[in-house]
Amino acid sequence: MSEQGDGTQFTMLGSAGRISGRELVARYSYPDRIATSWVRGNMVSSADGGATSGGKSGALGGDGDRAVFAALRELADVIVVGASTARVENYSGVQFSAVQREERRRRGQSEVPPIAVLTRSGRLDREAKLFHRTEVAPLVLTCTEATAATRSRLGGLAEVIDCSGVERDSVDLRRALGELADRGLTRVLTEGGPGILAMFIAADLLDEMCLTLAPVLVGGESGRIVSGPGEARAAMTLQQVLTDEDGYLFLRYTRDRTETTG
Repeated sequence: MSEQGDGTQFTMLGSAGRISGRELVARYSYPDRIATSWVRGNMVSSADGGATSGGKSGALGGDGDRAVFAALRELADVIVVGASTARVENYSGVQFSAVQREERRRRGQSEVPPIAVLTRSGRLDREAKLFHRTEVAPLVLTCTEATAATRSRLGGLAEVIDCSGVERDSVDLRRALGELADRGLTRVLTEGGPGILAMFIAADLLDEMCLTLAPVLVGGESGRIVSGPGEARAAMTLQQVLTDEDGYLFLRYTRDRTETTG
């Protein structure tokens, strides 16, 4: 696997300079000091706000989006997704080049980050690529009522973690992040889907948002990158804008802590 950015020329918007693959990674570094967890979201959207094309978010991406996607994964301690996203996008384990692995070791990270799946029911297909095309066992973050059955179903294919709070039939995101932090996994990357992102926002837990804006219109009934039964508001501050030769925009926002969630 090649380094991020190979074949794609990134520039700062309004600048003539180009960004190399390693510089791309550096531009997305996590904070030096993380007290508990730093949760970074990464999503792609069409220019008219659609989160998918043909039912999949990957269909909106290009070479530049895939390079940023890989860079964000390289920097993360753990990659969190919802069970629906894992199924629809046919997730498997992360794969890195020798250079990427060495960079992770240099930062004190494991060579490969695990995938962590948020699922209230725990009903995951044990034959899925997620459990077999991977170097490290996935983590399954589920609720108290589903933990025993999920452990029995998956056996040694995954580490199943009870992440309930007061309510035994739901996953408490603060408890989930605490369980990850106890395992040294504080640099959290969530790749969605829209419902999971809404949950992080509603719980006031999303610290950063990386959004790829694709130069395409999809129309139809494609959903948004954040969805849920109620409004989940998080004021963000734009930190960085990159573009590539295909016209994609790569936006990096951090949470504006001067505004509290309503």
